[in-house]
Amino acid sequence: MTAWQNYLAENKERFLAELMDFIKIPSISSLPDHAPDVRRAAEWVKARLEAAGMEEVSIGETGGHPVVYGQWLHAPDRPTVMVYGHFDVQPVDPVELWTSPPFEPVIKDGKIYARGAADDKGNMLPSILAAEAFLKTSGELPVNLKFFFEGQEEIGSPDLPDYIVAHKDMLACDFVLSADGSQWGEDQPALVVSRRGLCGLQIDLSTAASDSHSGSYGGTFINPIQALTNIISALHDDEGRIQVDGFYDDVVDLTEDQRRRITELPFDQEDYFSQIGVKEAFGEAGYSTCERAWTRPTLEINGIWGGFQGEGVKTVIPAEAHAKITCRLVADQDPADIVQKIIKQVQRLAPPGADVKAYPLKGAAVPFNMAEEHPGNLAAGKVLTALYGKEPYVVRMGGTVPVSGILLENLGKPLINFAFGLNDEHVHAPDEFFRVSSFDRGQQAYGMIFEELATRQG
Repeated sequence: MTAWQNYLAENKERFLAELMDFIKIPSISSLPDHAPDVRRAAEWVKARLEAAGMEEVSIGETGGHPVVYGQWLHAPDRPTVMVYGHFDVQPVDPVELWTSPPFEPVIKDGKIYARGAADDKGNMLPSILAAEAFLKTSGELPVNLKFFFEGQEEIGSPDLPDYIVAHKDMLACDFVLSADGSQWGEDQPALVVSRRGLCGLQIDLSTAASDSHSGSYGGTFINPIQALTNIISALHDDEGRIQVDGFYDDVVDLTEDQRRRITELPFDQEDYFSQIGVKEAFGEAGYSTCERAWTRPTLEINGIWGGFQGEGVKTVIPAEAHAKITCRLVADQDPADIVQKIIKQVQRLAPPGADVKAYPLKGAAVPFNMAEEHPGNLAAGKVLTALYGKEPYVVRMGGTVPVSGILLENLGKPLINFAFGLNDEHVHAPDEFFRVSSFDRGQQAYGMIFEELATRQG
């Protein structure tokens, strides 16, 4: 092994203990009460970058949750590589479904169980550790290196566009590696060439000034929950196709060759659904489950509420009802345009006597696509082949990394997937976990790709 690889091996237990400490910080970006914890996580990351030997390390203010930046720029005539990741996490609800407390990490059967273990703390920390291994053994890195970590990815990175525009010179680079993402399987790597975009809105519907007695007023005016559910049910047809005027106008369909390559992947639909307990597939007609998850736009009802929620019976007609909707988007859909089209459709569907307000939510993201033959993908593919002993599959990602489009638009650099989570790790759900083996593999991988990118031009 090389000196940097020996360093990683010698410090394996220390690094794992550091990850456990990092995970204990409940940095939930969507809950205002946890804003101090998000900042505490930023401070942890700042201190860890400084300990690794990075320079100009700082916490950047965005108007919302902070970002952390660090650099090492002493490799003349070598490319500049930036590593992106995030230190915020999702809420833990429903907490009663966790086997152990979500912010008290437990290692069982080689897996670290805790919120944020896979998304994204266990994935982002290896990049810092690999940089430290070089700097502590040789005093230098193979490339010029920048780290850019954010604390608001889980809420759609709403403040990141303005921050990146204001700091374009600081963030300028030749390659961007994303420590937020996944591989195909424990023994099969993947290169991600597209990610879906995101937009969201909320609907508030009311039909009365206050809750009403269901005996005195029942049957005399429309119930707001009924009105809202009627609207929501009309947004899809019976086969799952979205019924919003103009929704599909800008969708770029896959070529026959692209669809063929997807069908050639060893996708196990039964295993895919068994991970979440789904018994039967459903979705837009004419497309496979894989195509629906990766390449077709969606409109999902994320939450609906209104009226009495307690035990027993309360005979009221609620005054109002609410719903949250998000859409995953594909090229070339525009988030702002899609939201406005849905709002217009909701208004058209509103029944007489209902006051309906629909408005965008923060956190939009444009769809992202990159060329399979991009030099960064070629470098990542070479490293992944060496690590796994087999070539990576070329895949697409159903989820969204909001910064993908932001960086491409403002820095002109696509985000190269270089993370080691797996799809079965209950990300965003109770009992999220990350494999210790993936944590170790990530450290090796980042060291290897730093060396590989030193020989390439972006």
